[in-house]
Amino acid sequence: MTFARITHDPRVMGGKPCSHGLRVTVGTVVGLLASGASRERILEAYPYLVVADLDEALAYAAWRLQEREEELVGR
Repeated sequence: MTFARITHDPRVMGGKPCSHGLRVTVGTVVGLLASGASRERILEAYPYLVVADLDEALAYAAWRLQEREEELVGR
């Protein structure tokens, strides 16, 4: 699967997946959404992002989780 808006560069944020070369990681975006931040609030805080960046961050995170098989603890 390819993600046009997600980049990996060892010189940017330690190589973590970021939104098109910016210093905003996929983890930051997904974490904000998971904690209840609205899309509008995230886009206000990071005005250089667009809705497509948020959508792709979620899609990327979901794709990465599909690639791992880990036992859920406590279930």
